Amino acid sequence: MQAKQVLIKNAKIVNEGEIFEGDILIEGEFIKEISESISAKSSDVKVIDAEGKYVLPGAIDDQVHFREPGLTHKANIETESRAAIAGGITSFIEMPNTNPQATTIEKLEEKFDIASKTSYANYSFMFGGTNDNLEEILKVDTKNVAALKLFLGSSTGNMLVDNPKVLEEIFSKVKMLIAVHCEDEDTIKRNMEIYTEKFGEDIPIEHHPDIRSEEACYLSSSRAIALAKKTGARLHVFHLSTGKETKLFSNKKPLKDKKITAEVCVHHLWFNNEDYKKKGTLIKWNPAVKTEKDREELWEALLDDRIDVIATDHAPHTLEEKQNVYTKAPSGGPLVQHALPAMLEMYHRGVISIEKVVEKMCHNPAILFEVEKRGFIKVGHYADLVLVDLNNPWTVKKENILYKCKWSPFEGTTFKSRITHTILNGELIYQNFKFNDIKAAKRLTFNR
Repeated sequence: MQAKQVLIKNAKIVNEGEIFEGDILIEGEFIKEISESISAKSSDVKVIDAEGKYVLPGAIDDQVHFREPGLTHKANIETESRAAIAGGITSFIEMPNTNPQATTIEKLEEKFDIASKTSYANYSFMFGGTNDNLEEILKVDTKNVAALKLFLGSSTGNMLVDNPKVLEEIFSKVKMLIAVHCEDEDTIKRNMEIYTEKFGEDIPIEHHPDIRSEEACYLSSSRAIALAKKTGARLHVFHLSTGKETKLFSNKKPLKDKKITAEVCVHHLWFNNEDYKKKGTLIKWNPAVKTEKDREELWEALLDDRIDVIATDHAPHTLEEKQNVYTKAPSGGPLVQHALPAMLEMYHRGVISIEKVVEKMCHNPAILFEVEKRGFIKVGHYADLVLVDLNNPWTVKKENILYKCKWSPFEGTTFKSRITHTILNGELIYQNFKFNDIKAAKRLTFNR
């Protein structure tokens, strides 16, 4: 039986630094042909006219927290992957600080099992490192698991790895990519004591970047990088939030040859500390949103390739939880539905090109994690494709937010660009705010 065919006509195709007009033929799960003009060979071919639209590879988000198992009052794999698909993110890599934590092979595979039944998007999970699970880390099959995640600063889930001997042993022995959350715990504790003494529990949110400070970030990042250089470990530093940290990274080598890489998140590129006045704890993240100067320097490092990847660190909490006083309000917020529209908004503002957005959200995560046959529009690759209308404004409102928590830090924002279609593994699963009742998601595999 012949595989089902989909033909995308008249598209502006964005791939590997170029935009060119053409057609894409999909057969089964894969891209079969890319050409200036392709004719439908039979009446069975589903034709999508992309006239006036751009076709991008599906984005790969290398850092999300979908809260399942154990924290499903906030979110779950089904709801958040569905929101990701609506936002043009076709693959995600989820973090281990769920309940229970994914710090044994058994617990990790339980998460894969849940995703195989419920996920709308392609999926992988990171294995969690602790002060005492090196033996288990060394059992991980690197062809089937995205990376090892280490929290070098405590965040949601309390998986702090703070034993220097253990850290050096992990960095020396682990062959897979090590992804790290870098904030120095002692610095944060000292700052917290100062502000608690002054304000009690209700610390004004504007002091969040003073507590989780530039110094806390830089100390931790620079230590992790020094250790990676000493041991030869493959290190990826998550969510840079300060201009100072960007000077620790280099653009002297192509990404495939880098041993030390960096990511920046949408919220650190969009917000600055002035936004705390309006948004309050809704933009409380770890690491904190910092100054406008930091934001500008993060953009500079992203555009000159010292920073390699744009991600979301999607980490939902209920609105009720977020509305607590500072010391009780959890850090994190939902972003997967709005990340790509937000970055395309920056294109409209003249900050970044569409080609660069695709490089940082699609190509580079695929290269960095060695994801098999995804992240590019190429013959033989899986057909994970996103159609975008750059001039079809829409406003983020409660009724069109798909996160289980039902709020967004972008609520009230009007985006000029709209994701009109999302194709996953050759199946059209989303079109103009509506989902087709198809689950086509696959577990990511890695060329290692």
